[in-house]
Amino acid sequence: MNSSSHGYNVSTGLSYRDAYSTAVAKNVIVVALGLIINYINGTLIHTFRKHQIFYVNPRYILFIHLVVNDMIQLTSTISLFVFSYVFYRINASLCCLIITLSIFTTLNTPLNLAVMAVECYVAICLPLRHAELCTIKRTYVLIGWIWVMSSASALPDLFILLATEPVQLFYSTMFCKKEILFRHPIHLKKRDVSYMIYLTGVWLTLLYTYIMIFLAAKTAKSAKGDTKKARNTILLHGFQLLLCMLTYIAPALKKALLNWFPKHRVQILFASYIIVQILPRFLSPIVYGLRDKTFRQHLKKYLLCTVSTSIKPLTAAKVMLLY
Repeated sequence: MNSSSHGYNVSTGLSYRDAYSTAVAKNVIVVALGLIINYINGTLIHTFRKHQIFYVNPRYILFIHLVVNDMIQLTSTISLFVFSYVFYRINASLCCLIITLSIFTTLNTPLNLAVMAVECYVAICLPLRHAELCTIKRTYVLIGWIWVMSSASALPDLFILLATEPVQLFYSTMFCKKEILFRHPIHLKKRDVSYMIYLTGVWLTLLYTYIMIFLAAKTAKSAKGDTKKARNTILLHGFQLLLCMLTYIAPALKKALLNWFPKHRVQILFASYIIVQILPRFLSPIVYGLRDKTFRQHLKKYLLCTVSTSIKPLTAAKVMLLY
């Protein structure tokens, strides 16, 4: 199906549509999951803001940056999913903005995990220098560098798009999909190279920090509990990174599955969307937020919307004033 506007055609590359009941069911599932995950993430952010113990600790600052990043990424991908059913085609400029934001946040996640792993390594292997190396200011500087490194990979896509496509593209309407918007062969080559560099660097960082913490566990018997927890944390970072890697291997995996099961195209595409885009963002707050004892204690009253027991009862005089 083609979209024409201002004399410019954009092929959507799609030739199927779900039945009305199926489309409604899929959108309800996706939006409901998005609201649940963003509610949990929003509660984590609220808990972070309410207690000073969190925003003066580099570990929690990095964690909450991961949460905010996941919220932006999830909101952008769900918006595209809903738009594809409600409007089917949207303005190419809006599509470019949402996809670029999604690319930024997708690239941020593995980099954030690598920085969190390094912080764990410093806390366990260099405890005397932790306060010196992991300061609040340096933490925010690292977060800034995470965005700079992501922009170094994402912004060239925009420059290539501007250089290879006519300006009429941005006034046209299109089915908003990354492969359709960034369709030049250069995009694919750049994407593969950048993904390989990013993932190799992050995996080497996780592997090095895990080995060093594992070795520290043998020599520091008194801190055995801390080192064991740190090793488990690095393993969770690795598991989270595996989920993030689904984004990079999803196109090849979907192509293979569609070749094997051509009659189940719609089901495969929807299942891959849930697994690749929703599942990693669902596990992140549970794995990191609820696992931390300090965070969990403060989180309960906000997550369940319970009333704090510290509220003083009304005196008889105040009761009389109410009447």
